[in-house]
Amino acid sequence: MKITAAILDEGRRQLAEVGASGLSLRAIARELDMVSSAVYRYVASRDELLTRLIVGAFDSLGVAIEDAIAAQIENGPAERWVAAAHGIRDWATAHPNEYFLVFGSPVPGYAAPDDTVGPGTRVPRALVEIVADAAKAKHLRRPHRSSGHVPDAVVSDFDRLRAAAPVPALSGVSDAVIAAVLTAWMQIFGLISFELSNQTRGVVEHHREFFEMAARESAALIGLHAAP
Repeated sequence: MKITAAILDEGRRQLAEVGASGLSLRAIARELDMVSSAVYRYVASRDELLTRLIVGAFDSLGVAIEDAIAAQIENGPAERWVAAAHGIRDWATAHPNEYFLVFGSPVPGYAAPDDTVGPGTRVPRALVEIVADAAKAKHLRRPHRSSGHVPDAVVSDFDRLRAAAPVPALSGVSDAVIAAVLTAWMQIFGLISFELSNQTRGVVEHHREFFEMAARESAALIGLHAAP
């Protein structure tokens, strides 16, 4: 509905001004020249507004990474991984407030409902599918510079991950590869968060080029290579 879309758009605008903890349906009503009771007919509470914004952000990011991977479908797994990483970064730099809404500090007093879980798995699912497809096609090398040792406590974590993973082929991926994938996944978001929060000031000026290098290093760490 047009009114609901306008409420969400204004909510996104408020994110830039007051942050997630400052979102207010009454303020949104004022900006849209509506009485607050009318707004509550479309969005019942601040928490529902946050949930809709979070789901929208996850879905928007999911589309971005899926499109980036699809554009490299004829290329090898390393190129798909790098494209996916750039898809995440490009979306984040274009939507920094929504990025920090879903990957920043928790909003005080808000607990994300189950509605956010499915959309929130789109990015890790897309990354895991690249690795799982490479493993299934036997295009996955031994992880670069891997010691091969995974502590027993972490092995139990990986066993739970395999059982819950949405990609069945992950069941045949070694612990060392899963460790490399998780490390690379965390590195992607760590680099983006550092860049967006200006933590690299005076250290890195050419962020896209540095990110490209890091994404290719992470592909090598996993054991992905360019040629299918």
